[in-house]
Amino acid sequence: MSAASAGVGRRRARTLGKLLLLFAGLAAGGLALRAAGAVPGTEWVDRYVRDRGLFGEAVFLAAGAAATAAGVPRQGVAFLGGYAFGAVEGIGLALGAQLGGCALSFGWARLVGRDWAERRLAGRYGGRLRRLRDTVAASPFGATLALRLLPVGNNLALNLLAGMAGVAPLPFFLASALGYLPQTAVFALLGKGVRVDGAWQIGLAAALFAVSVGIGFALLRRHAAGRTLEGAEAEG
Repeated sequence: MSAASAGVGRRRARTLGKLLLLFAGLAAGGLALRAAGAVPGTEWVDRYVRDRGLFGEAVFLAAGAAATAAGVPRQGVAFLGGYAFGAVEGIGLALGAQLGGCALSFGWARLVGRDWAERRLAGRYGGRLRRLRDTVAASPFGATLALRLLPVGNNLALNLLAGMAGVAPLPFFLASALGYLPQTAVFALLGKGVRVDGAWQIGLAAALFAVSVGIGFALLRRHAAGRTLEGAEAEG
């Protein structure tokens, strides 16, 4: 095995380890808070969201979109969606909040922040970011879907890069919705399982998590977007 291949393998192992820690941390933290009589996440979920009907759904969508647009991990929004609304409704509402946050950061970069983003592209990591931007611009749907499914990368950074590059909104948002769905389902199931002591929901979430990570690594090898991202990390 070459040194480059060994380095790629180590980076993938580190990425998988971080994702497993995120999954295990959410499960353990939620169970511990539940056992202590507290609420997974923050107290406002019970106060303003759960069992509040349309008002609670609207609060969750607005807060989730704002949080995602600001860079809060979308998996956390999905976890709270499952906790507050159950698996099916939680997946739908969390996905809506994630897409709202995606649209906010994409629109900001496209309409307001393009000059700022261009200056960042001229900085230390400019070459790597430009290559990733060009890959997304050349194949908005396929590249975005691959990057959303990959178990690496940064949701907010991709939104900003796509907005700054002038990527067509429709294929970008469609691919984002499809790419968000697997991990949204995983973490919504986890949140639902934590709230109701549902061992089968937690087990199903773990199985889906493994499948989604496997799909992500397969795309990392096969799609130009994944190779571009991997090459940028290798340079780093």
